[in-house]
Amino acid sequence: MSSPFRPASGAALACVLAGVILLAASPALHTQTMPDYHALADSLIAALSSGRYEEAAHNFNDAMRAALPPARLAEAWKSIEAQAGAFQHTGAHSDVQQGPWHTVIVEGVFAHATLDVKVTFDASEHMAGLLFAPHGAPASSFAPPPYADPSRFHERDVSVGSGALALPATLSMPVGPGPFPAVVLVHGSGPNDRDETVDANKPFRDLAWGLASRGVAVLRYEKRTRAHPQWFLSRMSTFTVNDETVDDAITAVTLLRSTAGISANHVYVLGHSLGGTMIPRIGERDRAIAGFIIMAGATRPLEDLLVDQTSYLAGLSGDTSAAMRAQLDTVRAQAARVKSPTLSPSTPATELPLRMSAAYWLNLRGYDPAAEATQLERPILVLQGERDYQVTLADFSGWRAALDHQRDVTFHLYPGLDHLFLMGTGKSTPAEYRQPGHVAEVVVTDIATWITEHAR
Repeated sequence: MSSPFRPASGAALACVLAGVILLAASPALHTQTMPDYHALADSLIAALSSGRYEEAAHNFNDAMRAALPPARLAEAWKSIEAQAGAFQHTGAHSDVQQGPWHTVIVEGVFAHATLDVKVTFDASEHMAGLLFAPHGAPASSFAPPPYADPSRFHERDVSVGSGALALPATLSMPVGPGPFPAVVLVHGSGPNDRDETVDANKPFRDLAWGLASRGVAVLRYEKRTRAHPQWFLSRMSTFTVNDETVDDAITAVTLLRSTAGISANHVYVLGHSLGGTMIPRIGERDRAIAGFIIMAGATRPLEDLLVDQTSYLAGLSGDTSAAMRAQLDTVRAQAARVKSPTLSPSTPATELPLRMSAAYWLNLRGYDPAAEATQLERPILVLQGERDYQVTLADFSGWRAALDHQRDVTFHLYPGLDHLFLMGTGKSTPAEYRQPGHVAEVVVTDIATWITEHAR
């Protein structure tokens, strides 16, 4: 499963949790160079990386001080390093500006991932926002997949939900009168954008353009933890996977059913990574969903995935140091606390995986995705990449064991594909996500064929 930064991101280390978001940055911006802001951002990162949290917070504005006192800032930074590895150094800097808001984007290089550290300043040069996100390649590097045909679909902006928690979204509609079958794309863990951008790749955009070229409408949206990070920050102690994933997926399905040109009886849900794991809970909430596609969804407990992924990455690096052994011991101890019968709402987040609150883990206690999927009683398509180290063949076997004898369940295992369903060779590593690629065409074809056949 993907990291809290992003499903299968370059920081794709371990968990399937909400992303570590330290505060919202400013909106859309234009480029500007302000070296003094660079120095301020570098000073913040240097203080964080050396454990000087009081110093790191000294230039926060009032809102930041209230949201991120030094103790909470320390927890957040330790969570970042638990996922991305020890901080190494900073890289390139860039700047964006809108009105009084100035954001510096610093390339932060950690042992297992490269992240964009986005530091926003107000007009008085106080820090007004801090966000850690997957390191993004320039937009120009995201070429369309060869199987997308722009003449066969068009796109428009829509909104999933309304009011304070409305989510910016894109609807890809095939050309023609319709009505068309449609699918909602549900992200993996972390503050994902609507394209599920992972380093140099945009798997949800590939899926949307490929499926829309084949007559299937696609709705993709900004994840709530990305669009409304302040909302997430204010609710960290009670935040659950329903808040992160399930609730907005249901809202997106409702929007599609009421959209002109969509066949309301043929709305499907595709979940990737954490989204795939939560498909049974989504299906239970809305019995009218026509069917489900599970892409690299886990069937094992999420705390177990965290342990396995951390061990795998340690093995890749060949790090056998005492510090790495201690880190693995810590991850195992945190996973054990999740399983302990003594886990309660009062258990400190510092004792739990990635310092997510007990509420998150208690909400998942007893959740068995494969067993619950047997109760969906609707068509299911399960897809798995053979090279995926985040959600592995053990999880695919879990779906098979539970669903193999169920009516209308289809399985596809793809040799050579990783967690993003990109083609590769050898052992899968986080570094391969930095190489531009596309979701394999066979995956898009299989999904489009399956939806089209079931929508007849």
